[in-house]
Amino acid sequence: MSFPTTSAPLARALAERNYDRPTPVQLAVLADDAVDRDLLVSAQTGSGKTVAYGLAMAKDLLGDAAQFERAAAPLALIVAPTRELALQVQRELAWLYGHAGGRVVSCVGGMDPRREQRELAAGAHIVVGTPGRLCDHLRRNRLDISELKVVVLDEADEMLNLGFREDLEFILETTPETRRSLLFSATFPRGIVALAKQYQQHAFRIEVAGDEGGHADIEYRAVRVAPGDVEHAVVNVLRFFESPSALVFCNTRDAVRHLQAALLERGFSVVALSGELTQNERTQALQSLRDGRSRVCVATDVAARGIDLPSLDLVIHADLPNDAEVLQHRSGRTGRAGRKGVSVLLVPPARRRRAELLLNLSGTDAIWGTAPQADDIRKLDHERMLKDALFTEETTPEDLALAQALLAERSPEDIAAALARLYRARLPSPEDIIDPGEDRGRSREGREKNARSARDDDRPAAPRSKSGKPSARHGMAEPSVWFRAAIGKRKNAEARWLLPMICRRGGIDKRDIGAIKILDTTTEFEISERVADAFAVKVRRPDKEDNIRIEPLANAPQAQAPSEKRSYEPRREAREGDHGERREHHSRDAVDSKHRGKHSDDRSKFGGEPGFAKKKKDKNKPGHSEHPRGVTEWSAKAGSGKKSKKKRRG
Repeated sequence: MSFPTTSAPLARALAERNYDRPTPVQLAVLADDAVDRDLLVSAQTGSGKTVAYGLAMAKDLLGDAAQFERAAAPLALIVAPTRELALQVQRELAWLYGHAGGRVVSCVGGMDPRREQRELAAGAHIVVGTPGRLCDHLRRNRLDISELKVVVLDEADEMLNLGFREDLEFILETTPETRRSLLFSATFPRGIVALAKQYQQHAFRIEVAGDEGGHADIEYRAVRVAPGDVEHAVVNVLRFFESPSALVFCNTRDAVRHLQAALLERGFSVVALSGELTQNERTQALQSLRDGRSRVCVATDVAARGIDLPSLDLVIHADLPNDAEVLQHRSGRTGRAGRKGVSVLLVPPARRRRAELLLNLSGTDAIWGTAPQADDIRKLDHERMLKDALFTEETTPEDLALAQALLAERSPEDIAAALARLYRARLPSPEDIIDPGEDRGRSREGREKNARSARDDDRPAAPRSKSGKPSARHGMAEPSVWFRAAIGKRKNAEARWLLPMICRRGGIDKRDIGAIKILDTTTEFEISERVADAFAVKVRRPDKEDNIRIEPLANAPQAQAPSEKRSYEPRREAREGDHGERREHHSRDAVDSKHRGKHSDDRSKFGGEPGFAKKKKDKNKPGHSEHPRGVTEWSAKAGSGKKSKKKRRG
């Protein structure tokens, strides 16, 4: 089916871009009932709506002519919600009207307004911009709209959501009454309908069903992940699909920065898009994706709106979106122009019902499963290597000479093994991921039973005191020490992923772990006394994969490294995750606050041994502090910012 257009320059541009079959929305706006009328169109992202309104306004701009006249005051004005979308529309209309001599100028926030003023003064046939910048040019009389024939509001619902209603009303009231208006929106909320009634005349309403739009070629997958495995799941999904370009969505700027850093560390070529970047930085990031220098983009929802990458075959929702419409907008970045795409939702157990609701509201069926495993990815790597372009490219005489020299020195097996190592070295390593399982809504007794069954053998749980706390005596076959992790049921702690995390953090084997008790905000577990000292030292070190605090229980024997002095640091109960579970401290920890003093935690500042409070200063010696033993300490001189090193005698 060919495009129903009589304009030869536009038909030529479509043929060059391999647009041989119009989408439903493109057919609808070119139908006889829609000609010369205001249009109110509902179409999803990725349905081809930019080309649709580009074709719909061709007759208004060109008439029966094949070429534009010299550029002067613009004939068409397109308003888009974001800079990225506006710049994308400019590129689309530039090639569509290229053979007709069309000049398309953009006016967007974040760019140099003086350069835009010069381009507008030089003349334009079509102007594309964001609401705020267009209003600024209109108020300063830099944008002449006296000859305007068409105005287009692209993603009008999003512009209302972003608070641009007053700007849109100003633009529509300023444009000539004889102009034609085309309003495109993903949905028809009350605000859009009111805007259409006020500023359109007998608009022809077009609704493109979701199944016929841009989401028909998107395969949705919902992946079960443990809360601590989301980052690893992103790595494995990227490695499993190996898309030329992939887009990973996070809900906050901090999450974008963290995930970008993690992926860079693992060897991915990745860029980030968030609202804190300048327009130049955003443009450079998108250009690196288009020319192949980067393959992964981590972005927030607002920053990613309007991104159109021809080779974007994969979208990952590292954080679940806030509503079904955002889910569709995110996923609509892939599966465009007849190309297949995959949208993957990473779903922790506590968010499963939320994910099911989002999929249901968006009318989407997803395939539920687990994250790709490391063995599956390695198997795919083997298959991909055999099909790599290295084996299909034409061999040059220099290549043959080098191959013969290698064969003279090495066996074919050695050369093949070296090639395999080089191939694997350029690929980020896959991660080992634990499946959190499909069980949901279990009773409290069931969760506790599961926690106990996660042990390697049937060792009895630790005896409990009358208060319900772990007894100092343990239930293991050998002496043990109790530890506590600052995560519990409220943060979806489960033994199936706590167990490997404890082993990794402490460098121990699962046979060294006894009972595991998951409470509301903390988890208590026992470690064999044989490895407890080394375990306590290792878990005190910062961990790059999680920030879960692990420490010995205050009323249990304290493990320590042989080379270190015992620290009697009072527990700080006000940290997150400790509320409601305060325990009686060690006798030294229970010292009354008036004896500790408000500076009792500033031990490192004064060089004292842990647990000793700062003493009162000698009035005759400013900056001097007493100490029960002779130590070398740093003390600030009164009235000066300098520090002096003093040797105290006991």
